[in-house]
This record gives sequence, C-alpha cells and structure tokens, in this order.
Amino acid sequence: MLHIRPAAVAGAFYPADPRVLGAELDQLLADAARAAHAPVFARAPKALIVPHAGYVYSGPVAARAYALLRPFAAQLRRVVLLGPAHRVRIDGLALPEADLFRTPLGDVRVDAAACAALRGLPRDAAAHLREHSLEVQLPFLIRVLGDFTLVPLAVGLAEPDEVAAVLDALWGGPETLIVVSSDLSHYLPYAVGRRVDTETAEAIVRLDQAPIAHERACGA
Repeated sequence: MLHIRPAAVAGAFYPADPRVLGAELDQLLADAARAAHAPVFARAPKALIVPHAGYVYSGPVAARAYALLRPFAAQLRRVVLLGPAHRVRIDGLALPEADLFRTPLGDVRVDAAACAALRGLPRDAAAHLREHSLEVQLPFLIRVLGDFTLVPLAVGLAEPDEVAAVLDALWGGPETLIVVSSDLSHYLPYAVGRRVDTETAEAIVRLDQAPIAHERACGA
C-alpha cells in the first residue's frame, strides 16, 4: 500500500482549488517571463534558492526562479528539495515515510532509489506532515516540469558538512535539480529589509556562509 503525504497548507499558503491554483501559477510564471532583466541561461541551473511564504507574499519571486527552468523541462527528471523544519525538532536531515506527496495539481512520486541510497538518514513522518517549506514548492515544480521524481529533505539542526554530504550523494547529472527553500529576513522595516537581504544575497553569490545567520535566512 502506498503511503501518501497529503497537502497540509493548500487553501492557506496557496489555493486549494486546482483551477484557481493553475491559473495563479500560469499568471505568475507569465509575469516572470516578461519581467525586465529576466536572465537567460544556455543550460539549466543546477540549484535554485526559492522562498516559501504564502504565494501572495513570495509567489512573484518564486516564479522568477522557476521560470528559468521552462526551457529545460524535458531534461530535469529529479528534484532534490531541502527545506527547514518549522514544526518538529530534528537533528540533521530527515526523509519522509511517504511514497507520494499529494497536491491539488496531482501527486509527486518520491524517488525511492535515491532515498534508499541515503542509508544514514532517518525517516520522520512527523517532520514532513505539516511542513510548508517543502510543500509550497511542489505546485510550481509540477506546473513547470510536469513529471519528475522527488527527494524531499526536512533540514533541522544540521551542520553544513552534513548537508553537503547529502548533496554530494544526490548531485547526479543534468537530470537532477537542487532546490533550497528559504525565506530571508523577517519583520524588518522595508528599507532595512532590502539592505539586509541584498547583503545576504551577495554573500550567497560569494559562497560566503559566515554572515548568514538564522535571522537573515530561514534554515541558514
């Protein structure tokens, strides 16, 4: 019998009605494609960092990331998705017990072979049951990629080397996309937030983790 992780935040973080959700995603992606200074890549990005707030807040930014994948949709067959655990304390990283993640747009298959290869990681159904940081990415991925398999990882109290080892094991080839789900600063005045988030983004581009504390990036 298949174990299904049901959609937990449909109707809250994003629409639960498939038609409404599909129309909203199509509009967000179309707006992203038309945006000024939208980058164009000769090959698919290997990794994306995408926000995980409700679509009313983060949808346009997420769409700018996911729109980059459309030219490469036929190539990308596996998504390794990492998001910070908000509701359950976990040490390290945790896989789900589910075989399928359910969304209003359909089910996403968990990549059983890839998960089995991560022998040292626990499976924690509770960590995944209501975790929105992973779930909110799935409708975008379905809309852009169509059919793909998923390696969903809830990240708790983990050292960078632990996360790096998992990414090394799952890096794969051009068929594999890495998606890191993270919001940046919270509750700051607008001008301060823009400055802090710009500094954080510049540190990410430099591959400099030193200044990126948890108040600057969820799941830092």
